[in-house]
This record gives sequence, C-alpha cells and structure tokens, in this order.
Amino acid sequence: MPIEQTLSMIKPDGVQRGLIGNVIGRFEKHGLKIRAMKMLHLSLDQAQAFYAVHKERPFYDSLMQFMSSGPIVAMILEGENAIQVNRDLMGATDYRKAAPGTI
Repeated sequence: MPIEQTLSMIKPDGVQRGLIGNVIGRFEKHGLKIRAMKMLHLSLDQAQAFYAVHKERPFYDSLMQFMSSGPIVAMILEGENAIQVNRDLMGATDYRKAAPGTI
C-alpha cells in the first residue's frame, strides 16, 4: 500500500462545536499521522482562492460565507492510502447522502 499525504480541514462548524480532538482521534485510530496542522481564520480572499474551482456553482456564495465565518483547522495527513482513508472517514459532501458514523 502506498504512503500518501492529503489535506483535510475541520470547517468552522466543527471547530465551533469543539470537535477538533474527536476528529484528530478518528484519523489516528485509522492509522493516519498528522504531519502538519494549523488553525487559521480564512479571509474571504483566501476562501475564494482555495475554492476557485467552484466559482460558477450555485452554492459558491454560501460556501464563501461559511468558510470565512470562523476558524478552521487545516491538516496534512499521512499514511497508507491516506487519500481514500480520509474520504471514507469524511463521508459524502452532501450530509443527506453521508453514511452513518462519517465525519
């Protein structure tokens, strides 16, 4: 299995709800190591640059408001199949389609 690195973020609602430790614990429980981590508050300009690929999508404006509404925690995760493990733990982007127990 390949050792990979991937970016993962705890978004403003997760930070506000005090879930940082829980999320990190779940990553570690599934064999992922945190190689870098930083808490920051994205400016609107930073959020727009990061999510530029979604600029024409109907949810873009609300996403920009949300992502710049409070602090996030950005992490570089490393481990075997880190990209897929992270995706599996996070679940579907649309919470209505996310499997039970996903982040």
